[in-house]
Amino acid sequence: DVQLVESGGALVQPGGSQRLSCVTSGFTFSTSTMSWVRQAPGKGLEWVASIFNYTENIHYADSVKGRFTISTDSAKNTLYLHINDLKSDDTGMYYCAHNLRNWGQGTQVTVSS
Repeated sequence: DVQLVESGGALVQPGGSQRLSCVTSGFTFSTSTMSWVRQAPGKGLEWVASIFNYTENIHYADSVKGRFTISTDSAKNTLYLHINDLKSDDTGMYYCAHNLRNWGQGTQVTVSS
């Protein structure tokens, strides 16, 4: 089975930084598209970023460009999301997704002073 386990969510002050992790198993990581999707309280799902591991082709949502960095550690089959300059609008549940078909349970990021 595909397994995706997110971690790293926390209560963070505005302007702070955080690294989210997604440890994966059950599929060929090197040929997969891995994504981060988030959901703010009371809002719908918002795609954040994706990386196609085979070519390391990366795309970001306009709302996070310049602040978020998606990356992988292929040796550990792990996806990361580095977030800088956190804003209150970044608050939400962050999900790791495999090919936008398989989803993890999410990790909560709360940005508050």
